[in-house]
Amino acid sequence: MLTEPKTNNTETDPPNQPHVVAIFALVGMSITGLMAVVGLINKSFLLASTLFVASFTYFIGYYLYTRHGRTRLSSAIVIYSLYVLMVYLVFTGGVASTGPLWVFIVAPVSVYIHGLKRGLIDIAIFLSVICFIMYMPQNVLSQANYSPEFRIRFILSFLTVVFLSALYEYSREKWFNHTLELSKKYQQLALLDPLTKLSNRRNAQLLLQQERSRVTRNQSCASVLICDVDHFKQVNDEHGHSAGDIVLMELAKIFTHTIRHQDNVARWGGEEFLFILPQTNAPNAHVIAEKLRNAVAHHEFKVNDKKLKVTLSFGIAEIDTHQDIDQTINIADKHLYTAKNTGRNQVFPRAEGSQLKT
Repeated sequence: MLTEPKTNNTETDPPNQPHVVAIFALVGMSITGLMAVVGLINKSFLLASTLFVASFTYFIGYYLYTRHGRTRLSSAIVIYSLYVLMVYLVFTGGVASTGPLWVFIVAPVSVYIHGLKRGLIDIAIFLSVICFIMYMPQNVLSQANYSPEFRIRFILSFLTVVFLSALYEYSREKWFNHTLELSKKYQQLALLDPLTKLSNRRNAQLLLQQERSRVTRNQSCASVLICDVDHFKQVNDEHGHSAGDIVLMELAKIFTHTIRHQDNVARWGGEEFLFILPQTNAPNAHVIAEKLRNAVAHHEFKVNDKKLKVTLSFGIAEIDTHQDIDQTINIADKHLYTAKNTGRNQVFPRAEGSQLKT
């Protein structure tokens, strides 16, 4: 059973590199601020005022991200203030009817910040508004006058940019997801025993440290079991190493089906397995160990058309906050060797009144 160390996650950031949102906000704040100054120089006071408001809005988005880490809120401020500004520029025409030229930045920014699906939905809504403004009768409201040729070429050019932006974002997201899957795969392989698919020794040590910390923090209990396959060398010598591998893999399946949901089992090394039992004192750990021992003792292993029987020996140690993990493991190891040296196929320390298993 592979269990990765737990981590504490606060706000989950979108996969689109959140720091880029701050760059967008900073660039938008700078450009709109500069254009506002130019507007003042040209005595276009309404346009200058609008650009100053846009610049301040971008500043708020930048501030929220850099000071408070509000990625999602900052993203919303950046993208939707951009939409409002672009609609305003198309409606008024900007300076000498050049306002629509700025609209082409909407497509790449939208799909980058909001992702492909949501970005395309936002772009479709934005384009609908733009088309409505461009084809709105002149006598309804005072607005910029665009020729029919300009309108159709502008819309086709914008759709071309949308297509290219969507294609790039699709490729980027596909690459990102592929890289993420590879990262998860290699992370699991680093914590997984390749033969049994159980946790490996490295992962088990991490889990042991976590469990000891939990015991210390909550003043609770936990135990570890170490088991060893009895006469495993004889299995390899008589039936081959492939037979030994089959036995280990079958044991892993028995363990994972027998232990409780909160327990963890790892391949500790060779034919040794380690069990981590949260909220379990030594007497209760003995009950679990006996359940495992009995399950294996009554199981028939099919190897090369032959049936084998194997048994296990167990050592128990309860986690003590006054001892480190290595000391706890050493105690379980000593108990395991006592179980093997006094007859095998048993759990040590034995429960009161129990008899030696044969």
